[in-house]
Amino acid sequence: MDYIKKLSRFIVPYKRYAILNIISNIFYALFSTLAMVSLMPMINVLFGESKKIYTKPIYNGLSGIKDYTSNYLNYIVTTTSETDGPQRALLYMIILIISLFLLKNLFNYLALFFITFLRNGVLRDLRDEIYNKVITLPISYYSEKKKGDIIARISGDVNEVKNSMLSVLELIVKEPLTIAFAIIAMFMISVKLTIFVFIFIPVSGFIISRIGKSLKRKSDKVQREQGLFLSTLEETLGGLKVIKGFNAEKRFNTKFQDSTNRFYHFSNTLMNRQNLASPTSEFLGIATIAALLWYGGNMVMVEQTISGGSFIAYMALAYQILTPAKAISKASYQVKAGNAAAERVLEILDTKSSLEDLPNATTKTSFDSSIDINNISFKYEDDLVLKNFSLHVPKGKSVALVGQSGSGKSTIANLVTRFYDVNDGDISIDGENIKNITKHSLRSLMGLVTQDSILFNDTIKSNILIGKEDATDEEIIEALKIANAWEFVKDLPKGIETNIGDSGNKLSGGQKQRLSIARAVLKNPPIMILDEATSALDTESERLVQDALEKMMKNRTSIVIAHRLSTIQSADQIVVMQKGEIAEQGSHAELMTRDGVYRKLVEMQSFE
Repeated sequence: MDYIKKLSRFIVPYKRYAILNIISNIFYALFSTLAMVSLMPMINVLFGESKKIYTKPIYNGLSGIKDYTSNYLNYIVTTTSETDGPQRALLYMIILIISLFLLKNLFNYLALFFITFLRNGVLRDLRDEIYNKVITLPISYYSEKKKGDIIARISGDVNEVKNSMLSVLELIVKEPLTIAFAIIAMFMISVKLTIFVFIFIPVSGFIISRIGKSLKRKSDKVQREQGLFLSTLEETLGGLKVIKGFNAEKRFNTKFQDSTNRFYHFSNTLMNRQNLASPTSEFLGIATIAALLWYGGNMVMVEQTISGGSFIAYMALAYQILTPAKAISKASYQVKAGNAAAERVLEILDTKSSLEDLPNATTKTSFDSSIDINNISFKYEDDLVLKNFSLHVPKGKSVALVGQSGSGKSTIANLVTRFYDVNDGDISIDGENIKNITKHSLRSLMGLVTQDSILFNDTIKSNILIGKEDATDEEIIEALKIANAWEFVKDLPKGIETNIGDSGNKLSGGQKQRLSIARAVLKNPPIMILDEATSALDTESERLVQDALEKMMKNRTSIVIAHRLSTIQSADQIVVMQKGEIAEQGSHAELMTRDGVYRKLVEMQSFE
């Protein structure tokens, strides 16, 4: 149960519910025992075995509570039977039993009522924290992780932890207390009989513990496999066009079915182990009851050391121990399963971000002079993508990065926005290293338009508002006009309130890209980073998008990563990259006069 300590900070805000649950469970356990004990006087009344007491007993302190309670009940039964008949005495005993069972069930409900707030509160806070962690961890973290596995952890694993947490509270409070009160009552009825019962309990406990030993390992396998098939599903939905286009349905179907088959076998093994707990504990309990019937029956009929009413009440108490004992064995399995799930949840929560803000990081609110990339080197894994790369971008100027795929152009955008950190060298804004600036304030100075138009399944308005949360409709429409997007948005059935579907798939590529530009326009940042913003568009869409980009880049500092060279001919400086290094740089006119890499790239693309 180590994970409970690690997750205790999620429990603390709801500790009042835990305390109320514990108090309710104490009363539940107490009234459960009293309800069973109250059967004794009722049976004695039925069979006329009640001890006749005509004088009201005197209370002599806690040590004589058993005799006082027994004598007081017998006094009530005797006096009531004498004055109103035995039926009235029986009625009183029935009312007593009903009252005790009512109180038992009331406190059971209250215990469940309070634990509901604790369970669902912890569930909500855990999910919120994991989601917060998911969006704060660096992009590099997800290059090694499957999305489906993350989804499985935030849904299934967190739910398993919630269920396990309830099991822990039952394991340490409700069921043990029920057993403890029952045992105390059993000792009060007959010490000899209770010692006999305890011979069987360690044997039962040993057998049950043997069954659950490998549950944690098996539960972990089930959860990992769930993450795997969710990843396959997520990849399938994302790449449906490719799967259908290449007739690869059978291959992906096989991959998914292989995973679900493994999940099926792992789940069967796990569930069968869990299912074995209840019948095993019940059988062992009944075996104990059978032995008790033989031994106790002998005490009633032969030795006559215990009354029939006391023995039946004792049997009810002994059977009452079985239900919490079964619950404990079941809960112990849930705790093991929860342990495996908690490890997967904590793995995300305990992951340290390599891009955490420094404790003394400053908040930068303006861009005044230049962006400087100073002799940086960077690698994603083993091979360097950038080697000793330097670049000076003055305020108000546009710098274009061109080169073949894999030359490191997009990596520059990832490093300037600090999605990744450089291995050597540094990047500074106005002479201040971006590692010394908070990520939030750094990215507030930048607008980003990527090659893939990343839009969300929401309205056009909501997608644009990501750029500026408090923008008015007029500001949104103005941004759409600058991005050449208003011409198609105004004709949509609900205008800016139109839902654009999953990833904006109700729109064309050019329309999606113009919405991405409108989002960046609305943000109105001093620095704009355009990562191959037109490379995936047709000629007409490219012209509209290019026109929108030029409007947006006016009097703005821009780093433009381009594949189509026609889009960057007006840039103040063009940097030609080759294998992570600068091959040449200058304006379009200067580079065309040289017989270098840039001219060859232009000629290859057949530009005039």
